[in-house]
Amino acid sequence: MSHPAVGSGVAPAQAHIGVIGAGQLGQMLALAGIAMGHRFTFLDPGAQPPAARLGRQIQAEYDDERALAQLAVECDLITLEFENIPVSAVESVSRHNRISPGAKPLSIAQDRVHEKQYLASLGVPVAAYRAVDSLADLHAALQEIGYPAILKTRRLGYDGKGQAVIRAADDAAAAWSALSGHAAILEQMIPFDREVSIVAVRSASGEMAFYPVGQNRHEGGILYRTDILPNDPAQADATHYARRVLEGLDYVGVMAIEFFERQGQLIANEMAPRVHNSGHWTQNGAVTSQFENHLRAILGWPLGATESVGHCVMLNLIGTIPARMGMLAIPGVHVHDYGKEPRPGRKLGHVNVTAPTRAACITRAEAVSRLIQGA
Repeated sequence: MSHPAVGSGVAPAQAHIGVIGAGQLGQMLALAGIAMGHRFTFLDPGAQPPAARLGRQIQAEYDDERALAQLAVECDLITLEFENIPVSAVESVSRHNRISPGAKPLSIAQDRVHEKQYLASLGVPVAAYRAVDSLADLHAALQEIGYPAILKTRRLGYDGKGQAVIRAADDAAAAWSALSGHAAILEQMIPFDREVSIVAVRSASGEMAFYPVGQNRHEGGILYRTDILPNDPAQADATHYARRVLEGLDYVGVMAIEFFERQGQLIANEMAPRVHNSGHWTQNGAVTSQFENHLRAILGWPLGATESVGHCVMLNLIGTIPARMGMLAIPGVHVHDYGKEPRPGRKLGHVNVTAPTRAACITRAEAVSRLIQGA
């Protein structure tokens, strides 16, 4: 099979797309792509991961050079469904085929210190932070940053994992021990008014588009709910900062950036170089979903419109899924089931609630939320 030149931005009308990772994000990319005429191969070490039902799976570890080469040779272009894969894997694929996003955004996003440094270099506000490699470093950093502060592992960790809050000097040793001595970052704990995120997309041609800001609510460190607020006052600043990041990285694909908002000012928390949970609402609440736009971007196709259609709330289904008949009996409800085995704390699916008015959307979302809480 002949491939377009690496970095050319040219892809066939009906492409064979390789995806590193076969979880629910890969599944939703494939659902969008199959409708566009594309086919998929996934590289994933798991047994029967969600996306494997929608294409061929190469079952191998993410750093398996032979499997990566096979993916690169078989497919027209490659993408990622999540960021915690070895940067070396992306570099390996990029020597043979086009992969978007590339190694640079991945390497930055995988290390919280590098991420903060990069955002700050672009003039994007971030919380005060210090790199921490020892308990002595932690004590010194606390003297500079003050209390309360939050200690996080520099690498890995998501949905609240790999974090410890430090409210007084006596908490430092236990916090360091909880992270098992891993390289860490200490961040000032921001007393924020709310958390918002923006999902942005940039194509291989340099075209950019930005979705309406979402207001996020977490429970137990896991995103539970995203409310889409058209004409949100945070939209202009969030778009401005996202544009800087996309252009600075020469980024291709969808990216999400999460912000804390305090007294009307945005402070960047983290960026995710991939399609994102806070963008799942776009499947039913936007003109073009984040999944379709990610594929358009990496293919070099024109981007789809990102405006919201009416009002939308996204609710995650965590640990268990309520009876579908009860949820579907509520107008404007769309259930997305990832096909995963239930277990506590696991994202099993999500529900998008749509309505023509904000009031109706809230009423419907609260009805679904009661069903979720009673499951």
